[in-house]
Amino acid sequence: MPGETLNAPAAVRSAPPVARTLPRHLLYSIFARIGGSGLDTDAFETLRASYRGGFLGKAIAYDNRQKEIPASLIRSLRWHPVRLISFLDRPYYYGAKKKYLDWIASRHLATGRYDLFHSWSGDCLRSLKVTKRRGIPSVVEIPTWHRDGGKEKVRRSKIAAPTENISSFQRWKNRLLLQRKRFIEEYKLADLLLVLSQKAANTFRVRGFPEEKLFYLPRGVDVERFRPGKRPRKFRAVFAGALIRRKGIQHVLEAWHRLNLPDAELWLVGFVHEEAKPYLKEFWRDNIRVVGFVRDPENYLSASTVHVFPSQWEGSAKVTYEAAACALPQITTREAGDVVRNGIEGIIVKPGDVNAIAAAVEHLYGHPEIVEQMGAAARRRVVENFTWDHFRARLLDAYETAMRMVR
Repeated sequence: MPGETLNAPAAVRSAPPVARTLPRHLLYSIFARIGGSGLDTDAFETLRASYRGGFLGKAIAYDNRQKEIPASLIRSLRWHPVRLISFLDRPYYYGAKKKYLDWIASRHLATGRYDLFHSWSGDCLRSLKVTKRRGIPSVVEIPTWHRDGGKEKVRRSKIAAPTENISSFQRWKNRLLLQRKRFIEEYKLADLLLVLSQKAANTFRVRGFPEEKLFYLPRGVDVERFRPGKRPRKFRAVFAGALIRRKGIQHVLEAWHRLNLPDAELWLVGFVHEEAKPYLKEFWRDNIRVVGFVRDPENYLSASTVHVFPSQWEGSAKVTYEAAACALPQITTREAGDVVRNGIEGIIVKPGDVNAIAAAVEHLYGHPEIVEQMGAAARRRVVENFTWDHFRARLLDAYETAMRMVR
Protein backbone atom coordinates (compact mmCIF):
# COMPACT_ATOMS: atom_id res chain seq x y z
CA MET A 1 0.00 0.00 0.00
CA PRO A 2 1.38 3.45 -0.82
CA GLY A 3 2.37 5.51 2.20
CA GLU A 4 4.13 4.45 5.37
CA THR A 5 3.83 1.03 6.90
CA LEU A 6 0.83 0.76 9.15
CA ASN A 7 2.54 0.07 12.45
CA ALA A 8 5.53 2.37 12.05
CA PRO A 9 4.52 5.65 10.43
CA ALA A 10 7.47 7.79 9.44
CA ALA A 11 8.19 11.11 11.11
CA VAL A 12 7.24 14.29 9.30
CA ARG A 13 9.89 15.26 6.79
CA SER A 14 12.01 18.25 7.77
CA ALA A 15 11.91 19.45 4.16
CA PRO A 16 9.87 18.38 1.10
CA PRO A 17 11.51 16.46 -1.75
CA VAL A 18 13.22 18.65 -4.34
CA ALA A 19 10.78 17.88 -7.15
CA ARG A 20 7.22 17.12 -6.03
CA THR A 21 4.39 16.42 -8.40
CA LEU A 22 1.63 18.32 -6.63
CA PRO A 23 -1.50 19.85 -8.18
CA ARG A 24 -1.91 23.50 -9.10
CA HIS A 25 -5.63 23.73 -8.33
CA LEU A 26 -7.37 21.26 -6.01
CA LEU A 27 -11.15 20.90 -5.77
CA TYR A 28 -12.24 19.44 -2.43
CA SER A 29 -15.81 18.51 -1.55
CA ILE A 30 -17.21 17.11 1.68
CA PHE A 31 -20.60 16.50 3.27
CA ALA A 32 -19.59 18.40 6.39
CA ARG A 33 -18.54 21.87 7.55
CA ILE A 34 -15.07 23.36 7.46
CA GLY A 35 -13.92 23.88 11.04
CA GLY A 36 -15.58 22.57 14.19
CA SER A 37 -15.51 19.15 15.81
CA GLY A 38 -15.47 15.62 14.47
CA LEU A 39 -15.40 15.35 10.68
CA ASP A 40 -15.41 19.15 10.45
CA THR A 41 -11.94 19.13 12.05
CA ASP A 42 -10.71 16.58 9.51
CA ALA A 43 -11.98 18.80 6.69
CA PHE A 44 -10.22 21.86 8.09
CA GLU A 45 -6.90 20.07 8.59
CA THR A 46 -7.16 18.61 5.09
CA LEU A 47 -7.66 22.06 3.56
CA ARG A 48 -4.76 23.45 5.57
CA ALA A 49 -2.41 21.16 3.64
CA SER A 50 -3.44 22.51 0.24
CA TYR A 51 -3.89 26.12 1.37
CA ARG A 52 -0.45 26.27 2.98
CA GLY A 53 0.92 24.48 -0.09
CA GLY A 54 -0.54 27.19 -2.30
CA PHE A 55 -2.72 24.95 -4.46
CA LEU A 56 -6.21 25.07 -2.93
CA GLY A 57 -8.50 26.01 -5.79
CA LYS A 58 -11.88 25.65 -4.09
CA ALA A 59 -13.57 23.71 -1.29
CA ILE A 60 -17.28 22.89 -1.33
CA ALA A 61 -18.90 22.15 2.03
CA TYR A 62 -22.10 22.76 3.95
CA ASP A 63 -20.71 25.57 6.08
CA ASN A 64 -17.49 27.40 6.98
CA ARG A 65 -16.61 27.87 10.65
CA GLN A 66 -12.95 28.83 10.55
CA LYS A 67 -10.94 31.99 9.88
CA GLU A 68 -7.53 30.82 8.64
CA ILE A 69 -8.54 29.89 5.09
CA PRO A 70 -10.12 32.79 3.15
CA ALA A 71 -13.86 32.46 2.62
CA SER A 72 -13.30 33.19 -1.08
CA LEU A 73 -11.77 29.71 -1.40
CA ILE A 74 -14.73 27.96 0.19
CA ARG A 75 -18.16 27.64 -1.35
CA SER A 76 -20.58 27.21 1.51
CA LEU A 77 -23.84 25.39 0.79
CA ARG A 78 -25.36 26.41 4.09
CA TRP A 79 -28.39 27.95 2.38
CA HIS A 80 -29.19 25.17 -0.04
CA PRO A 81 -32.45 24.34 -1.86
CA VAL A 82 -32.55 20.80 -0.43
CA ARG A 83 -33.77 22.42 2.79
CA LEU A 84 -37.20 22.44 1.16
CA ILE A 85 -37.44 18.67 1.73
CA SER A 86 -35.92 18.65 5.22
CA PHE A 87 -39.19 17.17 6.48
CA LEU A 88 -38.19 13.80 4.98
CA ASP A 89 -36.67 11.08 7.15
CA ARG A 90 -32.91 11.40 7.57
CA PRO A 91 -31.77 8.75 5.00
CA TYR A 92 -33.74 10.48 2.24
CA TYR A 93 -32.80 14.01 3.25
CA TYR A 94 -29.12 13.21 3.70
CA GLY A 95 -29.08 11.32 0.41
CA ALA A 96 -30.52 14.36 -1.33
CA LYS A 97 -27.95 16.65 0.30
CA LYS A 98 -25.06 14.42 -0.74
CA LYS A 99 -26.31 14.26 -4.32
CA TYR A 100 -26.70 18.03 -4.40
CA LEU A 101 -23.11 18.44 -3.16
CA ASP A 102 -22.01 16.04 -5.90
CA TRP A 103 -23.90 17.99 -8.55
CA ILE A 104 -22.30 21.28 -7.49
CA ALA A 105 -18.81 19.73 -7.46
CA SER A 106 -19.32 18.17 -10.89
CA ARG A 107 -20.20 21.58 -12.33
CA HIS A 108 -16.99 23.04 -10.88
CA LEU A 109 -14.94 20.21 -12.37
CA ALA A 110 -16.54 20.72 -15.77
CA THR A 111 -14.99 24.20 -15.97
CA GLY A 112 -11.55 22.69 -16.46
CA ARG A 113 -9.95 24.86 -13.76
CA TYR A 114 -8.90 21.96 -11.50
CA ASP A 115 -6.21 19.32 -11.85
CA LEU A 116 -6.99 17.20 -8.74
CA PHE A 117 -10.26 16.21 -7.07
CA HIS A 118 -10.59 15.01 -3.46
CA SER A 119 -13.92 13.89 -2.00
CA TRP A 120 -15.54 11.21 0.19
CA SER A 121 -17.26 7.95 -0.66
CA GLY A 122 -20.98 8.42 -1.16
CA ASP A 123 -20.51 12.09 -2.07
CA CYS A 124 -19.00 12.07 -5.53
CA LEU A 125 -20.26 9.62 -8.19
CA ARG A 126 -21.29 12.28 -10.74
CA SER A 127 -18.07 14.21 -10.07
CA LEU A 128 -15.88 11.15 -10.60
CA LYS A 129 -17.47 10.56 -13.99
CA VAL A 130 -16.44 14.09 -14.94
CA THR A 131 -12.86 13.51 -13.74
CA LYS A 132 -12.63 10.37 -15.86
CA ARG A 133 -13.82 12.18 -18.98
CA ARG A 134 -11.40 15.04 -18.41
CA GLY A 135 -8.41 13.01 -17.18
CA ILE A 136 -8.36 14.71 -13.77
CA PRO A 137 -6.76 12.60 -10.99
CA SER A 138 -9.15 11.75 -8.17
CA VAL A 139 -8.76 10.85 -4.51
CA VAL A 140 -11.67 9.38 -2.56
CA GLU A 141 -11.56 9.11 1.22
CA ILE A 142 -13.21 6.10 2.89
CA PRO A 143 -14.56 7.07 6.36
CA THR A 144 -15.04 3.47 7.53
CA TRP A 145 -14.70 0.28 5.45
CA HIS A 146 -15.64 -1.09 2.05
CA ARG A 147 -19.41 -0.96 1.70
CA ASP A 148 -19.54 -4.77 1.90
CA GLY A 149 -17.23 -5.03 4.91
CA GLY A 150 -14.61 -7.77 4.83
CA LYS A 151 -16.69 -10.36 3.02
CA GLU A 152 -15.24 -11.91 -0.12
CA LYS A 153 -18.71 -12.54 -1.52
CA VAL A 154 -21.95 -10.84 -0.73
CA ARG A 155 -25.15 -12.80 -1.11
CA ARG A 156 -27.94 -10.78 -2.61
CA SER A 157 -31.43 -11.80 -3.57
CA LYS A 158 -32.09 -12.07 -7.31
CA ILE A 159 -35.81 -11.63 -6.77
CA ALA A 160 -36.88 -8.04 -7.24
CA ALA A 161 -39.10 -6.58 -4.55
CA PRO A 162 -42.67 -5.98 -5.74
CA THR A 163 -43.23 -2.39 -6.85
CA GLU A 164 -46.85 -2.32 -7.95
CA ASN A 165 -48.06 -1.11 -4.56
CA ILE A 166 -45.45 1.64 -4.16
CA SER A 167 -46.73 5.17 -4.67
CA SER A 168 -45.08 7.56 -7.09
CA PHE A 169 -44.05 9.70 -4.10
CA GLN A 170 -42.32 6.71 -2.50
CA ARG A 171 -40.57 5.92 -5.78
CA TRP A 172 -39.31 9.50 -5.90
CA LYS A 173 -38.10 9.26 -2.30
CA ASN A 174 -36.30 6.00 -3.02
CA ARG A 175 -34.29 7.71 -5.75
CA LEU A 176 -32.85 9.99 -3.08
CA LEU A 177 -31.33 7.11 -1.12
CA LEU A 178 -27.66 6.23 -1.49
CA GLN A 179 -27.67 2.71 -2.91
CA ARG A 180 -24.82 0.22 -2.53
CA LYS A 181 -24.01 0.35 -6.23
CA ARG A 182 -23.21 4.06 -5.94
CA PHE A 183 -20.37 3.36 -3.49
CA ILE A 184 -19.07 0.40 -5.50
CA GLU A 185 -18.92 2.47 -8.68
CA GLU A 186 -17.13 5.29 -6.87
CA TYR A 187 -14.47 2.83 -5.64
CA LYS A 188 -13.85 1.74 -9.23
CA LEU A 189 -13.76 5.24 -10.72
CA ALA A 190 -11.41 6.78 -8.13
CA ASP A 191 -7.69 6.75 -8.92
CA LEU A 192 -6.66 6.51 -5.25
CA LEU A 193 -8.60 5.40 -2.17
CA LEU A 194 -7.59 6.78 1.22
CA VAL A 195 -8.06 4.17 3.95
CA LEU A 196 -7.70 4.95 7.64
CA SER A 197 -6.53 1.63 9.11
CA GLN A 198 -5.24 -1.85 8.37
CA LYS A 199 -8.71 -3.27 9.00
CA ALA A 200 -10.22 -0.85 6.51
CA ALA A 201 -7.55 -1.70 3.93
CA ASN A 202 -8.21 -5.42 4.32
CA THR A 203 -11.89 -4.96 3.45
CA PHE A 204 -10.73 -3.70 0.06
CA ARG A 205 -8.00 -6.30 -0.39
CA VAL A 206 -10.44 -9.18 -0.01
CA ARG A 207 -12.56 -7.59 -2.72
CA GLY A 208 -9.60 -7.67 -5.12
CA PHE A 209 -8.41 -4.07 -4.97
CA PRO A 210 -4.69 -3.73 -5.82
CA GLU A 211 -2.27 -2.34 -3.25
CA GLU A 212 -1.33 0.58 -5.47
CA LYS A 213 -4.89 1.90 -5.31
CA LEU A 214 -4.92 1.99 -1.48
CA PHE A 215 -3.19 4.75 0.47
CA TYR A 216 -2.92 4.60 4.26
CA LEU A 217 -3.92 7.92 5.82
CA PRO A 218 -4.41 7.74 9.62
CA ARG A 219 -5.99 10.67 11.41
CA GLY A 220 -4.26 13.24 13.60
CA VAL A 221 -4.76 14.86 16.98
CA ASP A 222 -3.99 18.22 18.57
CA VAL A 223 -1.42 17.18 21.18
CA GLU A 224 -1.53 20.62 22.79
CA ARG A 225 -5.27 20.48 23.39
CA PHE A 226 -5.27 16.80 24.39
CA ARG A 227 -2.62 16.45 27.08
CA PRO A 228 -2.01 14.21 30.10
CA GLY A 229 -3.68 15.29 33.30
CA LYS A 230 -3.35 14.24 36.90
CA ARG A 231 -4.42 10.65 37.49
CA PRO A 232 -7.49 10.47 39.74
CA ARG A 233 -7.05 8.74 43.09
CA LYS A 234 -10.05 6.57 42.28
CA PHE A 235 -9.76 4.16 39.34
CA ARG A 236 -11.79 5.84 36.62
CA ALA A 237 -12.64 4.11 33.36
CA VAL A 238 -14.08 6.32 30.63
CA PHE A 239 -16.02 5.48 27.49
CA ALA A 240 -15.98 8.44 25.07
CA GLY A 241 -18.16 8.42 21.98
CA ALA A 242 -21.78 8.13 20.94
CA LEU A 243 -23.55 5.61 23.17
CA ILE A 244 -24.60 3.19 20.44
CA ARG A 245 -24.29 -0.56 19.95
CA ARG A 246 -21.83 -0.21 17.06
CA LYS A 247 -19.30 1.35 19.43
CA GLY A 248 -19.77 -1.45 21.97
CA ILE A 249 -21.40 0.48 24.82
CA GLN A 250 -23.54 -2.55 25.70
CA HIS A 251 -20.40 -4.66 26.15
CA VAL A 252 -18.72 -2.03 28.30
CA LEU A 253 -21.75 -1.84 30.59
CA GLU A 254 -22.07 -5.61 30.93
CA ALA A 255 -18.36 -6.02 31.70
CA TRP A 256 -18.48 -3.24 34.28
CA HIS A 257 -21.56 -4.75 35.93
CA ARG A 258 -19.86 -8.15 36.24
CA LEU A 259 -16.75 -6.74 37.92
CA ASN A 260 -18.30 -4.65 40.70
CA LEU A 261 -14.91 -3.08 41.48
CA PRO A 262 -14.53 -1.25 44.78
CA ASP A 263 -13.33 2.38 44.72
CA ALA A 264 -13.83 2.63 40.96
CA GLU A 265 -16.17 4.45 38.59
CA LEU A 266 -17.18 4.49 34.96
CA TRP A 267 -17.77 7.73 33.07
CA LEU A 268 -19.83 7.70 29.87
CA VAL A 269 -18.98 10.74 27.74
CA GLY A 270 -21.15 11.07 24.65
CA PHE A 271 -24.70 11.49 23.41
CA VAL A 272 -27.02 8.81 24.81
CA HIS A 273 -28.98 7.22 21.95
CA GLU A 274 -32.24 5.39 22.53
CA GLU A 275 -30.68 2.02 21.74
CA ALA A 276 -28.31 2.37 24.72
CA LYS A 277 -31.00 3.07 27.32
CA PRO A 278 -32.10 -0.56 27.86
CA TYR A 279 -28.47 -1.53 28.58
CA LEU A 280 -28.05 1.34 31.00
CA LYS A 281 -31.10 0.11 32.85
CA GLU A 282 -30.10 -3.56 32.80
CA PHE A 283 -26.46 -3.11 33.83
CA TRP A 284 -26.71 0.00 35.94
CA ARG A 285 -24.49 0.50 38.96
CA ASP A 286 -24.31 3.51 41.23
CA ASN A 287 -20.65 4.07 40.30
CA ILE A 288 -21.61 4.92 36.69
CA ARG A 289 -21.75 8.57 35.69
CA VAL A 290 -23.54 9.51 32.46
CA VAL A 291 -21.85 12.74 31.39
CA GLY A 292 -23.53 13.04 27.99
CA PHE A 293 -22.28 15.00 24.99
CA VAL A 294 -19.57 17.58 25.75
CA ARG A 295 -17.56 20.05 23.69
CA ASP A 296 -14.46 19.62 25.84
CA PRO A 297 -13.77 15.86 25.85
CA GLU A 298 -10.13 16.55 26.71
CA ASN A 299 -11.16 17.58 30.23
CA TYR A 300 -12.79 14.20 30.85
CA LEU A 301 -10.17 12.05 29.15
CA SER A 302 -7.28 13.75 30.96
CA ALA A 303 -9.06 13.19 34.28
CA SER A 304 -9.42 9.42 33.79
CA THR A 305 -7.36 6.28 34.33
CA VAL A 306 -8.18 4.15 31.26
CA HIS A 307 -10.25 4.47 28.10
CA VAL A 308 -12.57 1.56 27.25
CA PHE A 309 -13.72 1.61 23.63
CA PRO A 310 -14.52 -1.86 22.20
CA SER A 311 -16.00 -0.62 18.92
CA GLN A 312 -17.24 -3.14 16.40
CA TRP A 313 -16.86 -0.97 13.31
CA GLU A 314 -14.89 2.22 12.64
CA GLY A 315 -12.54 3.64 10.09
CA SER A 316 -10.08 4.96 12.63
CA ALA A 317 -11.81 6.31 15.71
CA LYS A 318 -10.74 9.87 16.48
CA VAL A 319 -11.24 9.31 20.21
CA THR A 320 -8.49 6.67 20.27
CA TYR A 321 -6.01 9.35 19.15
CA GLU A 322 -7.37 11.79 21.72
CA ALA A 323 -7.26 9.30 24.59
CA ALA A 324 -3.70 8.30 23.66
CA ALA A 325 -2.66 11.96 23.60
CA CYS A 326 -4.05 12.25 27.15
CA ALA A 327 -1.75 9.34 28.13
CA LEU A 328 -4.56 6.85 28.69
CA PRO A 329 -4.01 3.14 28.15
CA GLN A 330 -6.90 1.83 26.10
CA ILE A 331 -8.99 -1.31 25.99
CA THR A 332 -10.13 -1.34 22.40
CA THR A 333 -10.48 -3.42 19.24
CA ARG A 334 -8.52 -3.69 16.04
CA GLU A 335 -11.73 -2.53 14.35
CA ALA A 336 -11.29 0.87 16.05
CA GLY A 337 -8.02 1.56 14.20
CA ASP A 338 -4.26 1.26 14.59
CA VAL A 339 -3.35 3.72 17.33
CA VAL A 340 -3.10 1.05 20.04
CA ARG A 341 -0.69 -1.87 19.82
CA ASN A 342 -1.58 -4.80 22.03
CA GLY A 343 0.45 -4.86 25.22
CA ILE A 344 2.20 -1.56 24.48
CA GLU A 345 -0.34 1.29 24.49
CA GLY A 346 -3.23 -0.81 25.71
CA ILE A 347 -5.05 -4.11 25.37
CA ILE A 348 -6.72 -5.27 22.15
CA VAL A 349 -9.88 -7.37 22.52
CA LYS A 350 -12.24 -8.89 19.98
CA PRO A 351 -15.52 -7.03 19.39
CA GLY A 352 -18.29 -8.33 21.62
CA ASP A 353 -15.97 -10.30 23.93
CA VAL A 354 -17.34 -9.20 27.30
CA ASN A 355 -15.10 -11.62 29.20
CA ALA A 356 -11.99 -10.14 27.58
CA ILE A 357 -13.14 -6.58 28.26
CA ALA A 358 -13.81 -7.40 31.91
CA ALA A 359 -10.45 -9.18 32.28
CA ALA A 360 -8.61 -6.22 30.73
CA VAL A 361 -10.31 -3.69 33.00
CA GLU A 362 -9.57 -5.84 36.04
CA HIS A 363 -5.94 -6.25 34.97
CA LEU A 364 -5.35 -2.50 34.67
CA TYR A 365 -7.32 -1.86 37.87
CA GLY A 366 -4.92 -4.13 39.75
CA HIS A 367 -1.71 -2.88 38.12
CA PRO A 368 -1.31 0.91 38.31
CA GLU A 369 2.33 0.61 37.22
CA ILE A 370 1.17 -0.90 33.89
CA VAL A 371 -1.31 1.95 33.52
CA GLU A 372 1.57 4.42 33.81
CA GLN A 373 3.79 2.50 31.37
CA MET A 374 1.08 2.13 28.74
CA GLY A 375 -0.08 5.69 29.19
CA ALA A 376 3.41 7.07 28.62
CA ALA A 377 3.80 4.86 25.55
CA ALA A 378 0.44 6.06 24.21
CA ARG A 379 1.36 9.73 24.52
CA ARG A 380 4.73 9.09 22.91
CA ARG A 381 3.13 7.21 20.00
CA VAL A 382 0.79 10.02 18.97
CA VAL A 383 3.39 12.76 19.44
CA GLU A 384 5.82 10.86 17.22
CA ASN A 385 3.35 9.60 14.62
CA PHE A 386 -0.17 11.03 14.72
CA THR A 387 -0.17 14.82 15.02
CA TRP A 388 -2.00 16.92 12.43
CA ASP A 389 1.42 17.79 10.99
CA HIS A 390 1.96 14.09 10.31
CA PHE A 391 -1.50 13.89 8.75
CA ARG A 392 -0.88 16.79 6.36
CA ALA A 393 2.52 15.43 5.33
CA ARG A 394 0.97 12.07 4.49
CA LEU A 395 -1.88 13.77 2.64
CA LEU A 396 0.57 15.61 0.39
CA ASP A 397 2.20 12.24 -0.36
CA ALA A 398 -1.24 10.91 -1.31
CA TYR A 399 -1.84 13.83 -3.66
CA GLU A 400 1.54 13.32 -5.26
CA THR A 401 0.80 9.61 -5.68
CA ALA A 402 -2.52 10.35 -7.40
CA MET A 403 -0.95 12.92 -9.70
CA ARG A 404 1.76 10.49 -10.77
CA MET A 405 -0.78 7.70 -11.38
CA VAL A 406 -2.62 9.67 -14.06
CA ARG A 407 0.41 11.21 -15.80
